[in-house]
Amino acid sequence: MQKITALGLMSGSSLDGLDLALCSFWEVDNKWRYEILATEHEPYTEDFKSQLALAGSRSAIELLRLDRTFALLMADAVNRFMQKYDCHPDLLASHGHTVFHQPEEGLTLQIGCGAVLAAKCNITTICDFRTTDIALGGQGAPLVPVGDKLLFNQYDACLNLGGISNISFQEDGKLTAFDISLCNMPLNALAFQLGKAYDENGAAAKQGRLYLPLFEQLNALPYFTQKGAKSLSREWYEQFFLPLLKKQDISVYDQLRTVTEHIACQIAKYIPVNANVLVTGGGAKNSFLIELLQSQTTAKIILPDEKLIDFKEAVLFAFLGVLRFLERENCLNEVTGATRNCSSGCVYFASR
Repeated sequence: MQKITALGLMSGSSLDGLDLALCSFWEVDNKWRYEILATEHEPYTEDFKSQLALAGSRSAIELLRLDRTFALLMADAVNRFMQKYDCHPDLLASHGHTVFHQPEEGLTLQIGCGAVLAAKCNITTICDFRTTDIALGGQGAPLVPVGDKLLFNQYDACLNLGGISNISFQEDGKLTAFDISLCNMPLNALAFQLGKAYDENGAAAKQGRLYLPLFEQLNALPYFTQKGAKSLSREWYEQFFLPLLKKQDISVYDQLRTVTEHIACQIAKYIPVNANVLVTGGGAKNSFLIELLQSQTTAKIILPDEKLIDFKEAVLFAFLGVLRFLERENCLNEVTGATRNCSSGCVYFASR
């Protein structure tokens, strides 16, 4: 099979910035292979972080403007990337930035207009990966398990520690995947109160003390006993998680410690016994969180090279774009709960 080059764009719920990963994908004997060719991280300004965080409360016209503004920001980043690495990929695959995600209402919205990206970069662009699955009754998440299944099946499980933690693994011959808990979303917000972008190595959390009442309240949230396909969002954080933090009269250090312990507790429940677990995402660099996880499981936690830790999600969205471009299934109903698998994503073709 001829190699396809795709540039994956990922903007996560932790609001740290835009990840870009240029990759080649090809098949050999019905097995997919990949190579990461180049990567970049474009941090957001504090002002733009605020705009994204408040996007859900904007008027319709303001949200449309932000949709275009974000697409132009991504297009500028892509054009700089192509100039720096002297490349012109076959396609762009953009996750966009999630503003609303309410699958129980049949709703999801990722801003970052694909038509603007295709026009400004003159590259066929694939975006809006979640809506078809939601139209089919699914959660529209998680999306990356198809990549874990086809590119990273040498591991027993794949754990991503981004703004939200999610896992995928084989169980009784069936692929299981779901969002476990929040992760960097609340940790980064608490670190910001200490004047930091994030809690490096979990150092501030380690200084704090576990506050048992908060720990128990977080673990008692109904989401954690919900069965079947399920996913988390910023709305869930703001509606259910954040109010519990706000009503506690404890230090930020104690909040960080308690939330970190809560995250580790929830994740440890789902890590298969004695499994080899690939751990990626910004939380993989939180050594205190990893220490807590390792102490609560019998699994072998595998931290890959820094490039894969930082850019695995962007790599996988590039792969989702390739699958969509080839009109192959890229969204699996066994993990999303939809009525069937589908090839999801809107395609905007470059000018001929």
